[in-house]
Amino acid sequence: MQVPLTAEDRTILALEDARLVGHTATVVHLPGGAPDLRQLRDAVAQRLPAAPRLTWRLSGTSDEPTWRSDEVDVAAHVRVVDGAGPVDEAGVRTELARLFGEHLDRSRPLWRMDVLGPLTGGGALLVWRVHHALADGGTVMRLAEDVLWDPAPAAAGAGGRRSATADPGTSGAEQGRSSLSGVLTGELLPGLRRSPFDARVGRERDVALAVAPVAGLREAARRLAGATLNDAVLAVVAGALRRWLEHRHGPLHGLTVKVPVTLHHDGDDVGNRDSYFRVDLPVDEPDPVARLLAVRRETAERKARHDAQELDELVDRLAQLSPRLAGWSQRLQRSGRSFALNVSNVRGPDRAVTVLGAPVGAVSPLVEVAQHHALRVGVLSVADRLGFGLVADPSVVGDLDVLAAAVEQAAVELLHARRNGTVGGSAR
Repeated sequence: MQVPLTAEDRTILALEDARLVGHTATVVHLPGGAPDLRQLRDAVAQRLPAAPRLTWRLSGTSDEPTWRSDEVDVAAHVRVVDGAGPVDEAGVRTELARLFGEHLDRSRPLWRMDVLGPLTGGGALLVWRVHHALADGGTVMRLAEDVLWDPAPAAAGAGGRRSATADPGTSGAEQGRSSLSGVLTGELLPGLRRSPFDARVGRERDVALAVAPVAGLREAARRLAGATLNDAVLAVVAGALRRWLEHRHGPLHGLTVKVPVTLHHDGDDVGNRDSYFRVDLPVDEPDPVARLLAVRRETAERKARHDAQELDELVDRLAQLSPRLAGWSQRLQRSGRSFALNVSNVRGPDRAVTVLGAPVGAVSPLVEVAQHHALRVGVLSVADRLGFGLVADPSVVGDLDVLAAAVEQAAVELLHARRNGTVGGSAR
């Protein structure tokens, strides 16, 4: 069986080069320690028929690439990281950066699991890399249900099988106001200005992880601003960036971020069907609730205008009218002045999950940076843990551990504001 790559999949594949990898990584903390390698391989092998996408490898020609189903050597895909003694926090970051920076073998299906441990603080990590051309974040979570997480009890249901990046809204007459001039005049490209992350990206990577509670942030967002969990995530990122910018660069007035939105639905067997909108983060606002309110206003406007769907439709229209013009538009949209960084938020299972019967702790995504976007923030919720994964080029973005710590501090500030009953810095 051969499956043609979609236009989006081919674009993602083409972005990979000697400096940039094309995969994402899901970092799974296993507090109880590393699983038995043979048992893990056997479990994955037995469940692969439920996830045929993981048997696909690249085939065809460079002009007409396809996915072709192939035999999977599970022993080559599920490995243990060699090393002596427990791995401390600095060693974990080093190993994660090294693993993330390794290109996947294109002669095999484009995924791999590596077990790292034991850790000095206890437990182990399972690092699952999947090429973005093969699966986006939401699809990776569906694949995890198929081959990694232990099957859910019947009463619990699968849960968490949709992206929480943003609610794309409903289709309607409003979308009819889309026009070609909208893209050409920059209607959907606000704030073409430089950012501290707008630089040529090299080969080195730094990574850092942070964790925050899902339920507390969701409730804080609702009570303080009538906002969503995704709004709270963006407000937390804004607060963290504010601290990091003050630490490294001094104050900055506003920072535009790109927020991916999935456009395919549960059960769609497609690799990538995504769009996005942009949000100006109030990184100069010191009050956490005021930041949340500002983000809520921005996202509400973007959703009401159906920016993600309109942009998707306009890109398709441009491609039909003029491939050359479409290429120019895509280059503009990827430029460092179009947005500063990408913040993606995917919803995993709502229930607590296990691997071979062992409880899973925080789960964090790592997503590759891009040229002129030297920092990337990925967010993934599993049960009541929100895992943040930060990836950066260290020659451009230093002190990534400071930014990760600032993420957790900004989350705590919102939780405190909820408990204190403050709105915009004032008591209710």
